[in-house]
Amino acid sequence: MASPSSAPPSTGSGSDGKPMDPYVRNAMRYSLSPREYKLLHEYLISRTPVVQKKAPPPGRYEAAVKSTDDYNAAAVRAALRVYGGVYTGLRLWELVVKYVLARGVKLPPKPKVSLWKNTNVRLSSSLSLLLLFHRLLHRFFLRLRESLLDDNAQPFRQRNPRVAKTLTSKLAPAVGASLAGFWLGLYPASQLRITIAIYLFSRSLEFGYNRLEDEGYFKNRPWWFGSWLLMPAACGQLLHAFVFDRECFPSTYGNFILRHSSTYIQSKPEDFPTSSPWPSTFGIVDNLADISRLSWPPFVSPIMFPTTQTLPAALAAINPITSSAHPAIKNLSCALLHPNDPSCLRTYISFFPRAFPTVAKFFAILYGAFSLLSIKAIFRHPIPAFNKLSKSILRMTLFVTGAIGTSWGSICLMQHLLPRHVLPTQRFVVGGALGGMWAFLERKGGRSNFLYSTRLSIDSFWKVGVKHGWWRGVSNGDVLLFVASLALVQGIYEVDPKAVTGGMIRKTLGMLRGEGWVDRVELEGKVDKKLAEREIKDQSLPIEGQGEGEEAVFVEKKEL
Repeated sequence: MASPSSAPPSTGSGSDGKPMDPYVRNAMRYSLSPREYKLLHEYLISRTPVVQKKAPPPGRYEAAVKSTDDYNAAAVRAALRVYGGVYTGLRLWELVVKYVLARGVKLPPKPKVSLWKNTNVRLSSSLSLLLLFHRLLHRFFLRLRESLLDDNAQPFRQRNPRVAKTLTSKLAPAVGASLAGFWLGLYPASQLRITIAIYLFSRSLEFGYNRLEDEGYFKNRPWWFGSWLLMPAACGQLLHAFVFDRECFPSTYGNFILRHSSTYIQSKPEDFPTSSPWPSTFGIVDNLADISRLSWPPFVSPIMFPTTQTLPAALAAINPITSSAHPAIKNLSCALLHPNDPSCLRTYISFFPRAFPTVAKFFAILYGAFSLLSIKAIFRHPIPAFNKLSKSILRMTLFVTGAIGTSWGSICLMQHLLPRHVLPTQRFVVGGALGGMWAFLERKGGRSNFLYSTRLSIDSFWKVGVKHGWWRGVSNGDVLLFVASLALVQGIYEVDPKAVTGGMIRKTLGMLRGEGWVDRVELEGKVDKKLAEREIKDQSLPIEGQGEGEEAVFVEKKEL
């Protein structure tokens, strides 16, 4: 007779000694790991006598669900957790918007949709299935590669050299697993899906640049070369889209700009008659676009010529602003942007003391909140941390204030430098590029901000091109871009983990591949000074700082 200890572990038993139902055993195996069941049993089941009688002890549960291959079960468990976490987070966000952010505001009722058409369900399903199939495909291609490299597969390699070379490549598992990215198409086409695709695309290009840099392709680059050069191009495109194609422009970006442009965007005076119309904020920008289409007509002061029609019929909406403009102003755009001061230079200089405090307050709150992520570093070295935080706030404030002010001031500058009919609408691109040059001040620690603006510009430029018929949209093109970008990121991570900036991203890639929440760079001891510098630029956090702070961060990460 076999002893109880020699019974097959797959049968399992409850606390009453009865064998565990195989269906229940498999359901629990794909839902809870032995470690998670042990915690659940310790804190919940053991305190519920009714459940405790039927639930097996942790040791018996581990023996019941234990198998030679738990990879698939772990993949399913991870996918279920992603689904639950994402869905719960989306529902909590809806409650926060409804009861906190929109308090006192009557929101339009949401139409009732079926469960499968619910966007929360589809987004959660998309991300969880992406994780599940990425793990399964990665393991499949790994095993396939090992099989093809075996001596028994030599006849196949000889008959199909190209196929064998592709499947036995070191990059085959990483690139093949990226086919799981097609599950992003499960989520309905929307701005969120486009944003995810563009984000991964920009990061893949960034990691590709890091890989080329590690290979020594940029050894002799000039000292001023860096990611800050993306800002002139991005700001130029965004300013042009803001003026002429506002439906293709990110609204939050535009609201932030206009909120800090009171010097150039004239608000309604307090003593102005309430019955008389006053152009809205965006109405002023629209009329500025009409002025450029009319090739920047000169300003004829109605104060000097009260009986003359001084405005074109298409610009009648700005009459409340220009009717009282200073008679010494020569250009109609100047009369619209700074009607009370005939000097463009004086207006540009006065912009800084008016906008600087509000912008500084915004970034002080933002950077102060982010600095809480490094609260330990602050307590260890409070004075240096506070100094670096202050410098970061001042640099960022000066950069943003200068970019906004220069973009507006360039309109007047172009009026003085260029004839009326030269680049009448394209000069906004030049003006935005001049504003983006202020990014030079933040070149050492603002990479993530530059890439964020670049992503907004790419999205806006694509929409502008579709609007004007420069190119046609591709069905599910964002999904294709996401899959290609994921393949590039996974390939770079496979051959050079240091090129992937950000410990959180490297750990996420490890989770996708089934390696666990681990950072390969730290495990392999590959942390060096160059990686520490990249981490600082990528985070754009104020506490880390530059210069001496880089050495401190490098030493701290090396000790880890």
